[in-house]
Amino acid sequence: MSITARCSQLYKSLSFTILIFAAVALAMFYPELFIQIGDFKLKLLIVPLLQIIMFGMGTSMSIQDFKGVIKMPKGVLIGLICQFTIMPVLGFSIAQLFGFSSEIAAGIVLIGCSPSGLASNVMVFLAKANLALSITLTAISTLLAPFITPLLMELLAGEFIPIDIYQMMLSIVKMVIVPIIAGLIFNRLFHGKFPWLDILLPKISMGAIALIIVIIVAAGRDNLLDIGLLLVVAAIIHNTTGYFFGYWGCRLFKLKENDCRTIALEVGMQNGGLASGIALELGKVSTVGLAPAIFGPWMNISGSALASWWRDRTPVNQ
Repeated sequence: MSITARCSQLYKSLSFTILIFAAVALAMFYPELFIQIGDFKLKLLIVPLLQIIMFGMGTSMSIQDFKGVIKMPKGVLIGLICQFTIMPVLGFSIAQLFGFSSEIAAGIVLIGCSPSGLASNVMVFLAKANLALSITLTAISTLLAPFITPLLMELLAGEFIPIDIYQMMLSIVKMVIVPIIAGLIFNRLFHGKFPWLDILLPKISMGAIALIIVIIVAAGRDNLLDIGLLLVVAAIIHNTTGYFFGYWGCRLFKLKENDCRTIALEVGMQNGGLASGIALELGKVSTVGLAPAIFGPWMNISGSALASWWRDRTPVNQ
């Protein structure tokens, strides 16, 4: 199905999501394949895989992306405020509303407190919205994550699980900032010298994301069988409500339609890989890590659908 979708212009954006669903199904039926090989526990691969993803993200960025703050200050400021207020509060509210166990609830708050990821850039591109603003928001929110995410987690998830703010900051720096800086340096020194690498790195990143999700699903299979459906419902509510408030929040500030669409996608789509890495660092990947594993595939589905809807509807106030 994934290969067939890849060959269709209409469904091309869903090919990776279909592949993720296939991988999740495999992990649910044969979890033992993705928990341990010999004496090696596969969950130890999550952080290195995330670092590879972040390195790839760094290689696709440049200093120009950060200049967007100067060129589009209003859009960037409103986008960041929406990102780090709407989704954390929604995550906390949904966790309370559904009455999940403390560690599952903390995972929902965690995905809400995470920055946007590369998937949002892809969806903004498909929607023909403001790609420059999207890339800038992703870059800035990711660099702010080591400081803002732990503080939000302490504030909103501290009642669910113990949060060590400084340890979480160090973990995010190790998983995100260091590899991104390495990627930026690589891009600066070798940009255009290895064209094959530019093609290969996104594919490696997609494979790494798939493997992270599979490992987490396998580790938390029993919990998923108990609360999987409720977690899917929570993911749908969290994600779609994020799009709604992200879009209309920007409309209230009278941003251009394209910017409203861009920020809506940035707000609604979180970096599930980072959230998974944090869950592992907390030692709770089979519980706290379940929400990122479930929310991730759904965000790709909804983001693709919303991008396709907007792509065919020309903004009227540009």
